[in-house]
Formats: sequence, structure tokens, C-alpha cells
Amino acid sequence: MKEKNETSSGGIVYRKVKSQMSDVKCEWLICQHSQHKGWTFPKGLIGDKDSDESKESAALREVEEEGGIKAKIIHPQPVITKYSYHWRGSPHGKTSKENFMVHKTVYYYLMEYISGDPKDHDWEMMDAKFVPEEEVKKILTFPSDKGAFEEILCLVKK
Repeated sequence: MKEKNETSSGGIVYRKVKSQMSDVKCEWLICQHSQHKGWTFPKGLIGDKDSDESKESAALREVEEEGGIKAKIIHPQPVITKYSYHWRGSPHGKTSKENFMVHKTVYYYLMEYISGDPKDHDWEMMDAKFVPEEEVKKILTFPSDKGAFEEILCLVKK
């Protein structure tokens, strides 16, 4: 089996909403992938559209593409996750499928919502929505995303 390293960047985005009790709460953007159907945060490969793309630019782009919204980075230090998974697919320009072990590093930036509607997400996602903080970890599919969310919450509460 071949091995492949990938580096991605994304955003863990919140927006402030007033609750019925008039206090302010945070809702968080999550996305459901159209292929594997898992719930995750918006993220994607760095430099897949521009080879000189920075981690920050890629994160903002992916939030806009996959989450349908504009956001701003509010903490300069990303939360970094690493995981591996098996993938069967065709390398660029080939028709035959091969087995790969993908080793992925993801840089997640804490972001604040600016504008837009998650319903305007791209084809890679079948759904995108804001959910209350207490629901996020129940809905997320992958342990690495749940861990990243816990780390992001520590940044927010500082």
C-alpha cells in the first residue's frame, strides 16, 4: 500500500446569538460531507487552487466554499490535528484505483462568523449549519474533530 501525506486547513467558526433568556450564546458551524456522510468542520487541502496559498488563506477559502459563509480568523495560533485513514482512489491522471494510507495534518483556526448562509455551501457538502455548543460534540463524527473543538473552546474561554 502506498503512503501519502496531506496538509489541510480549516475553520472552527462560531456566531453569537441571543437566547430566549436574553443572554448571548455561541453556535458553531458544522458540515456534512457528501461522500462519507460524516459531520465535520470545513477544511481542505492547502494550495489546491494556488500553490503559494497560506494556511490562513486556505482556511478562510474552505469555510466560504464548504460552509457557505464568510468568517474572520480571531486567534492566530491554529489547533493542529493529525490522523491517518485508508483511501482507495485514482491518482491524478490515472484510471486505475490504488490503495493509499493517507497521513493527514489539519490546521484549524478559531473564526468568527461575518456573513452568509450555510445553505450556500458547495457540492462537497450535503449540509452545513450552525448548532448550539452543547450539540457540537454529539453530532461530530470523528474523534480528531471532537478533540479540536475541545481545544478551541479553551481558547474561547481564555
